[in-house]
Formats: sequence, C-alpha cells, structure tokens
Amino acid sequence: MRSFRQFALASATAVALGTVFAGGIAAAQPAPAAPTDAAPYTAEDAAAVLDARLAALKTVLRLTPDQEKLWPPVEASIRDAVKGAIERREKRLSAPPPATVLDVLANVATAEQARGKALANFVEAAKPFVTSLTPAQRNRIPTFLGVHDNGQQPNTSELWIFEEEE
Repeated sequence: MRSFRQFALASATAVALGTVFAGGIAAAQPAPAAPTDAAPYTAEDAAAVLDARLAALKTVLRLTPDQEKLWPPVEASIRDAVKGAIERREKRLSAPPPATVLDVLANVATAEQARGKALANFVEAAKPFVTSLTPAQRNRIPTFLGVHDNGQQPNTSELWIFEEEE
C-alpha cells in the first residue's frame, strides 16, 4: 500500500511541477504582436472624440434652454485648451530632444504655464454657466471632467482636456 501512495504522490507532484513548468514557459513567451493593420490615431479621430465628450457633458448635465445659451463660451474654452494641447504635443514631437535635464524642466514649465492659462480661461468662461446649474448638475461635473474628490488637487496633465498633449 505504501508504494501505491508513494507512486500517487510522486505522480501528482510530477503533474503539478509539469503544469507549473509548462505555465512558466508559456508565460515567458512574448505576447502576440498587435495587428499592424490598425490605423493610427488621427486628428480627425481626436476631433470626433472631443465632439463626443462635449455632447456627453451636455447630455449628463441635461441643460435647460437658458443654460444652453451660456454653453458656447464653455465649449469654446475647452476646444481652445484641446487645440493648444495638440499644438504643444506636435511642437514637442518635432523638436530635437532636450540636451540637458534643465531643458527638460524648462519644457515642463512652459507646458504647465500654458495648461494653467488654458485652465484659467476655462474657469472664467465657465463661471456664468456653472452659476446657472442646479446643485445636482454641479455634482456631475467633477467626475465627468476627471476631478475626483480624494483630497488631492489634480495635475493638469490628468485632465482630459489636456490629454492630447501627452
């Protein structure tokens, strides 16, 4: 009887080790390459995504006719911020790589200043609009914009209006 138990235990161990070893080999294999026929993300794609986000924001807020009248400056400020983010990304990608860490930091500072200005313009454009919203409507804005109430202020690069820059 003892030899059967030893045989069963040895067999189970061998199967388990074989499974782990085979799984390790499979895990070590490189992942299949992504399809190469996928089209690149284009400016037209970015414009379509922005249009969808703006339409979704208006839908989430369920604007009244009076609030609709205050919407155009808000939308224009968001479009301007996104346009600036795209321009900064294109400039960064076409520029030679920074030569020193100070060049990197100077680039970060310039981008932060530009995002700060765009964000300030958005805030100014949005004030009359946000004042017209009900408390329920105002509660929907932070989550939609990606600003979470976790006690920390978001970095401008975390806001979707600047994601085209990254």
